Amino acid sequence: MQISYSTVNNIIIEMRKSYLILLSILLSVTIFNSCDDTVTGNDIDNRLIPDKDVSFQTHLLPVFNAKCSTSGCHDNVSMAGGYSMVSWSSVVEPGIVNPFSAETSIIIWRIDPRYGFDPMPPLGQPVTPMTEDQIQGVVTWINEGAKNN
Repeated sequence: MQISYSTVNNIIIEMRKSYLILLSILLSVTIFNSCDDTVTGNDIDNRLIPDKDVSFQTHLLPVFNAKCSTSGCHDNVSMAGGYSMVSWSSVVEPGIVNPFSAETSIIIWRIDPRYGFDPMPPLGQPVTPMTEDQIQGVVTWINEGAKNN
């Protein structure tokens, strides 16, 4: 039995089409899965904040976004207690954050259970309280001047 050149050519063309379709599907799945940049509370809790040179943007804003500025709390719509925590300019409000003086900053009194206030975020919320490392990171950032860095 002989196979003609055109039959072989048609088989090769169909194989290439199938290969391209398969390649397109694999590439699409890879791209779709790699676009998931959701940061969870567990991701945030596993990131360590340095002992010095704490960056608001890199170290603290992700914590505030995951634990404080969620819907119904300190976002720009709900503004629980009249306070938003979505950006540096909204976080650094006199009295709540006093640059170079963490011990006089209300934010520290609320996130650090050692001050005796009800914890923030409140117990029973879908997010966990800040870790000791996160609390110390906020303290360090304030004592370093609460910079927009």
